[in-house]
Amino acid sequence: MTESTVAQIPRDGLSHVLGASDEPLLNVSVGNLLVQAAERYGQREAAVFAGHDVRWSYTELLSQVDSVAQGLHAIGVVAGERVGIWCPNRPEWLLAQFATARLGAILVAINPAYRLSELEFALNKVNCKAVITAERFKSSDYIHMLQELAPELSTSKPGELHSRRIPSLRSIIKTGSHQVPGMYRFEDMVAAGVALGADSPADTGSGPLADGATSVDDVINIQFTSGTTGFPKGAALSHRNIVNNANFVMRAMDFSEADRLCIPVPFYHCFGMVMGTLGCVTQGATMVIPGEGFDPLATLQTVEAERCSALYAVPTMFTAMLDHPEFQSFDLSALRTGIMAGAPCPIEIMRKVQSLMHMKHITIAYGMTETSPVSFQSSIHDSLSKRVSSVGRVHPHVEVKLVDADGHTVPVGQQGELLTRGYSVMREYWGDEQHTKESIDQDGWMHTGDLAVLDEAGYCNITGRLKDMIVRGGENIYPREVEEFLYRLPAVSQVQVFGIPDRELGESVCAWIVLRDGFELTESEVIDFCREQIAHYKVPARVCMVESMPMTVTGKAQKFRMREEMICQLGIEEIDTA
Repeated sequence: MTESTVAQIPRDGLSHVLGASDEPLLNVSVGNLLVQAAERYGQREAAVFAGHDVRWSYTELLSQVDSVAQGLHAIGVVAGERVGIWCPNRPEWLLAQFATARLGAILVAINPAYRLSELEFALNKVNCKAVITAERFKSSDYIHMLQELAPELSTSKPGELHSRRIPSLRSIIKTGSHQVPGMYRFEDMVAAGVALGADSPADTGSGPLADGATSVDDVINIQFTSGTTGFPKGAALSHRNIVNNANFVMRAMDFSEADRLCIPVPFYHCFGMVMGTLGCVTQGATMVIPGEGFDPLATLQTVEAERCSALYAVPTMFTAMLDHPEFQSFDLSALRTGIMAGAPCPIEIMRKVQSLMHMKHITIAYGMTETSPVSFQSSIHDSLSKRVSSVGRVHPHVEVKLVDADGHTVPVGQQGELLTRGYSVMREYWGDEQHTKESIDQDGWMHTGDLAVLDEAGYCNITGRLKDMIVRGGENIYPREVEEFLYRLPAVSQVQVFGIPDRELGESVCAWIVLRDGFELTESEVIDFCREQIAHYKVPARVCMVESMPMTVTGKAQKFRMREEMICQLGIEEIDTA
């Protein structure tokens, strides 16, 4: 038995495991990781954007990244400042990810589905100085929303914005060729950086691209998670957090520079930007992006055309590909591995992915944004049953224990709350000391709120959640955020939001509403109100007007009873993923 296997097995009959430590942690910044990859892998393909006809070697990627970093420096961005990225999976996103790191600035990943109020909150929470944005994506007109949020743009010079609603914001950089008053075009910003670099060449020691002097424990990325307080919280992740997590994720799949990873999952999420793009750089592998957003046909076409050996997706994405009418016409034989994460994995889907998509070595991963993200991952050698009944074993250099309500470690086989600590735990919730202390205790344990069971071999099964978070197609939704939004409707007296089983998405959002006397409100009116204001995945699929809510004697809503009643009314069943 190897050291790694021994380290993952609980001892003394308690649910407490330590990850292997035989492979040391990497001590390198995100920017210098790319520099090292370019030096080592040079002309090997680094990135392919199928929908944009972009194909870069590692040498070319580094050159492009440094031009963008110089451009950001030219418009006044310096180390430590926050740069937002509000954009689908475009080449500019990848360049910004590494350019901010080369500059020492902090990249703020903004969900492309955010609407106006969510965007305003995110930008102000972290005091973004600049935002890189696409023109539009799906039903979102980003330019229009930014102009509505900052009407001062119409009379501002690029880089000189002074907005009443977003005081910290100075520069908006847009992709695409159209000129918009008050905004830089991405290509013009890069040109400004090239011109600046010609006069004062950058270096990795003291010039603008000074990430060689950056501490690996400095924050380099902020990712927003839905908040139980009604607002998202910004998980602040360091170089050490995400570089090492990316590395160990790829190690679990036996990845090398010969692999080609198809990434249809979004960059704004850890799945895309840590496990995906950054993971590829740690191994010198090729990242292949089939489109700006997930499309089953485009993904299948790209996997075949680019001979991808790995694929990332949530279960609903795999289902969409398997069910596509042209599925059988594609040659997917180059596939061997990948990750399915974000929602429970139905066993029938896993069987089809392994057989029909040739992904015999697909793995399951579990984690959360606050832990960079992965804490547990299955091995390519685990049996099918282990890969659908568990989330694998603990990651290297990560410590996990399951505790009861009194904080005592529970015996193996008994359910408890999952706590984790180690290099992967975030630095903080940005600008939110209270919630940071509530989540990370004095001993460094991150309280995940997830309920789990560990078996005698160290395999972990996620059994539920202490809180009421809804997981819809890989997106985490905290009901209170949606509830507080629905209270904006004058007709609403009480509202409770909870998840109900959904065969395709894992869970969908349901809202129960008690109306104020004399008011009327329909389900369609509630849904229409939400669609224009909050991200699509948070919009309730079901809305019920009720006379009262089931409550405890102390006045707490009993959401489990609401869920049970909806299951009965709709004639649906709980989903068995074992």
